[in-house]
This record gives sequence, structure tokens and C-alpha cells, in this order.
Amino acid sequence: MYLDHAVGLRNSRLRDTSLFVGGLVLAVLLHVADPSGATPFPVCPFYAITGLYCPGCGTLRALHALLHADLRSAFGFNAVTVLLFPMLVVAWLSVGIAGIGARQPPRLWNAPRWTGWAIAVAVGLFWILRNMPLAPFSWMAP
Repeated sequence: MYLDHAVGLRNSRLRDTSLFVGGLVLAVLLHVADPSGATPFPVCPFYAITGLYCPGCGTLRALHALLHADLRSAFGFNAVTVLLFPMLVVAWLSVGIAGIGARQPPRLWNAPRWTGWAIAVAVGLFWILRNMPLAPFSWMAP
């Protein structure tokens, strides 16, 4: 029983450390390479097939702009990414600290159970509205 627990902790520590290092490598790559030009980053498959923007379209460009402290451009590329970015950074740091320190990630907040559903609905509305060719929503397209 104890051995199973020790193996599980080692595996979760490896996973958490890998996520942290992978995020760090991606951040450095995004800081150096501009996704707007010729880069190793792939084209959005949803956009390539349908010609419509998915909720993630513009995320790499938005992250590149955020890493260069250009909030206005980042918001223009993908507003949802900019709004969720602080939450993602805190979660990434907590997983990294837990992986390096060999302990469970801290519980960051006690959000109500409906918070995930509210975020999902907001992202779904963003997805629909950013593909509308109407003037009030055209700013959402990357």
C-alpha cells in the first residue's frame, strides 16, 4: 500500500514538473517566435476546414503579445485568452511549485460549482459572436 502511494506521488511529481517545464519552454518559444509570421506553430485546423474562427483562434498571437506586454494587441487577437490568462498563470505556477516541491498543488479558490459552466457558456457565446459579420461583434475576430 505504501509503495503504491510512493509511486503515485513520484508519477504526479513528474507530471507536474513536466507541465511546468513544458509551459516554460512554450512561453520562451512564444516570446522569441512571432506566430503572425512563418513559425513552427500550426494553423488552426477548425479555421482551415471551415473558414470560421474557433474560440482559440488568435491565442498564440495573443500570448505572444502578452509576453511582450502589449495588452491592446493581445485583446484584439483573443479577448477570452487575455481574460483567462491570469487564472492560467496562477494554476501553472501552483502545479510547477507542487511538482518541484513534491507536494499536492494548493487549492487556489473555492469557486461555486457553476463557475465552470458559466465559463463554458461564455466561451461558447464568444465563439458564436466572433463569427458574426455584424459591426458590434466584428472586433472579436482575430
